[in-house]
Parts: sequence; C-alpha cells; structure tokens
Amino acid sequence: MKDRIRKIMESQHMSQHNFAQFIGVSTAALSSIFNGRTKPTLNTVEAIRSKLPDISLDWLVFGTGEMFMHDVDAQKVTSDTPKTGVEQTLGFDLTSTTLPDGGNEPPVSQSVERTPKKSAKNDVKIFNKSARRITEIRVFYDDQTYESFTP
Repeated sequence: MKDRIRKIMESQHMSQHNFAQFIGVSTAALSSIFNGRTKPTLNTVEAIRSKLPDISLDWLVFGTGEMFMHDVDAQKVTSDTPKTGVEQTLGFDLTSTTLPDGGNEPPVSQSVERTPKKSAKNDVKIFNKSARRITEIRVFYDDQTYESFTP
C-alpha cells in the first residue's frame, strides 16, 4: 500500500512534505509509512480519499483495478461496447463552442501536457529582530582547559 500511496504522490507532482500537508497528515506519519515502520491507517486512507475523490479505493487498499475511477469507467465503456470493427466515438465537437449570446468560443485543448502543475504554497515569515552581537567566545582544549575572549 505504501507504494500505491507513493504513486499517488508522484502523480500529483508533490514532494513527501507537500503531500502530507495536502492530505492533512503529519510529515512524520507519512515518512514512517514510507520507511516501513508503520502501516497506513484508516485515517490516512480517508485523508487521501477526501482530497482526491477520483482515487479508486479498491486500488488504494487492495491493489486491484485502476488507480483512478475514471479509468475504471472508461474500461467498462470499452468492454461493454460491441466489437464491430468500426471505431465508435462520442459525438462531441471540440472545434468551437457556441456561447449564449451567439458568439463562438475558441477551441479548448484537452491535453494533459497543457494542464498547469499545482505548485505548493510557500509562506515566508519575516521576523523583525535586532541584530545579535557576540558577547563572549570560549575555546575548549583537549587538556580540559579553556580560554574566554570578550570583544
């Protein structure tokens, strides 16, 4: 199951830290799953399912079927359609879309390659602190003595 969770994380183009934050699980808990110290809990599975509802629970828990449920639906459609030797297609015209005001919208690309990658949100916290000053330097020697230096 840990390998399947890793595949989900990689499919979302996230690091281990970002994925843990995304699903609401501690980074340490996710790390211990990947290192094999602990097994994924029901809470981990529910957290993944709540954030990624297209993930097939059969695939995630048991390793059967396809990773995404829309892949399973697509397989059902292909396996349920009769094999006639002629390729069957759905009647969608993606060349243009008619808008309610009568105008046309430019064609929409359905390519995965043009899908923007989700980037992790980085919060930068700036603290206004005064500059630190050196008040004393101590040097310890191997004969158990030391010297102190002050500016």
